[in-house]
This record gives sequence, C-alpha cells and structure tokens, in this order.
Amino acid sequence: MVMWIVIAVVVLGLVILGIAGMSVVRRLPNLDRAMRKLMRRQEEALRLQADAEQLQETILAVQRQAEVAQEQVAVIKAGHGEGGSDRLHRTALSDASGRHRA
Repeated sequence: MVMWIVIAVVVLGLVILGIAGMSVVRRLPNLDRAMRKLMRRQEEALRLQADAEQLQETILAVQRQAEVAQEQVAVIKAGHGEGGSDRLHRTALSDASGRHRA
C-alpha cells in the first residue's frame, strides 16, 4: 500500500512538472519575439548614440568657428575705432554713387 502512495506522488509530481514544462514551451515563441525586438532596440540605441556623438563633435566645431568669427569681428571693430563704421558706410555709399573717397 505504501508503494502505491509513493508511485502516485511521483506520477503526480511528473504530471505537474510536465504541465509547467508545456506552459514554458508554449511561451518560447513570444519570448523569442521579445528578445529579437529588444536586440533591434539595442542596435538602434547604439546607432543613435553614435549619431549623438557625431552631432556633439559638429556642435563643438561650429562653436569654435563662432568663437573665431567673434574674435575677427572684435579685431575689425577695434581697427575701425569709434565712428569707423560711419566712415566705412559713407565710403561705401560714395563708391556706389560713382564718386571717389573724400
């Protein structure tokens, strides 16, 4: 009698294990699909990170160019002194009308 109880418990355990295993096997396609989706997102994130790094380098280059341009403008303004822009404007107008500089 004890032998039958042990066999019944073992068989019941195997049945429960089989049901749990079938449940996992049924979910494998969904897990595979989710894994592929996550891998695609990871690849996209890596591409975006590379693009962001390239954009940051471009921004730094443009910032350097802007700083150089500002320095050049400051040098030009310093070279003309006060009123230099008025004199430059008058000269440009007189050249446009055909007269020579005064």
